[in-house]
Amino acid sequence: MRKILIIGATSAMAQACARAWTQRGDQLFLAARNAQQLQSVSDDLKTRGAQRVGSKVFDANQFDQHAALLADATRFMDGLDTVLIAHGTLSDQERAQTDVPYALGEITTNGTSVVSLMSIAGEQLAQQGRGAIAVISSVAGDRGRQSNYVYGSAKALVSAFASGLRQRLSKKGVYVITVKPGFVDTPMTAHLKKGALWAKPEQVAKDITRAIDKGGSIVYTPGFWRWIMLIIKHIPEFVFIKISL
Repeated sequence: MRKILIIGATSAMAQACARAWTQRGDQLFLAARNAQQLQSVSDDLKTRGAQRVGSKVFDANQFDQHAALLADATRFMDGLDTVLIAHGTLSDQERAQTDVPYALGEITTNGTSVVSLMSIAGEQLAQQGRGAIAVISSVAGDRGRQSNYVYGSAKALVSAFASGLRQRLSKKGVYVITVKPGFVDTPMTAHLKKGALWAKPEQVAKDITRAIDKGGSIVYTPGFWRWIMLIIKHIPEFVFIKISL
């Protein structure tokens, strides 16, 4: 039985993971910014048979609360061995191009707040010599594109930081899993036109939970995004700047 902290627990992907973990009897501690939605998610898991679910209203941009969240989760579950970091926003690229404070705020939410949480969780799990951190990055972080480079740059920071953290903590019995979803059909993307490349949150959740159980490292989900991004990353820059992506 795992003892799991889910940060950004009201996101569709996080909820799908939480439901899967509930079915097998894991303990959960949920953290999210919206109190009403957080209570709704907690109640839903309990109706599904969750044995033990704790929760805390939490704003990831309040950096001075990060250590306290880990402490609260550990205290509630009498231990902690898995952390899923799933919070984030889908940045408005057009606004970010002219509103610098907004752009920096998006990078804080999607990038530096994640770095802080990974750092604190990593140290705690390293001290006990076991555990897993799964962080939701994005294929958008693999190469900056004109359509979403503010969001993508924050995710690139997350992916690079997770890579170094993974290398360091692997020697201490801790897995760090970077999850790179492509297009996922969630309330956050409800305004976007859907197509063949889109996945459901439940599909992504299966890949996340499987990677945590097996001690994975980098997970593209669905898996075909690994090959799509391999091609995009290898387009020569002189060609790339002339196309629209």
